[in-house]
Amino acid sequence: MGEITAILPQKKDKTRCNIYLNGQFYCGMKLEVVMNNRLKCGAEVSPSYLDNLQLESEKMTALDKALNHLSSSMKTRKQITDFLKKKGYLNGIIEYVLEKLESYGYIDDAEYARQYTNSAGKTKGRRLIALELQKKGISVEQAHQAVENIQGEEQSALKILQKYMKNKPSDRETLYKAFRYLIGKGFEYDTVKSALQAFGEIDEDT
Repeated sequence: MGEITAILPQKKDKTRCNIYLNGQFYCGMKLEVVMNNRLKCGAEVSPSYLDNLQLESEKMTALDKALNHLSSSMKTRKQITDFLKKKGYLNGIIEYVLEKLESYGYIDDAEYARQYTNSAGKTKGRRLIALELQKKGISVEQAHQAVENIQGEEQSALKILQKYMKNKPSDRETLYKAFRYLIGKGFEYDTVKSALQAFGEIDEDT
């Protein structure tokens, strides 16, 4: 057993405090955890008891940080995992946070893939979107399912082509560069070919 000799607020984070046991710093902890467990100077506690409270405190802190990270935009499991690892949290705490976020519905890789595809489908082809989703931690199966639902890909390719060709001559060399540009955007060969044919028909009419 040991005696809590001081509980001092942290200078950089007023929601946390430092616990001193027998005159020496022992651990940092959320003030909420300290209050909920009625820790106070002079109390006799075991180091293992403080260890368990500190673990609960770290879980709460990690969850708060993950929620703040999610506030700007939706994230994948991998993105949250990478974020928390950079913050120095151990795997057990990260798994706890992921389970909590999934139970709240705050992370859903399938829904992330759907929303990302709906947005990216306006400027990119299926192949590139699928690769980008996989880099963000989406499974191959979920990525392919998401891009299979893309509608109007040929129209998107044509709009991108028209923007690329604006104020450019419609000669063979420029059209070949446009072809490579659309391929680089992740559109399939047949989609690019259809867009070029449609562009040629529009160009002839103007």
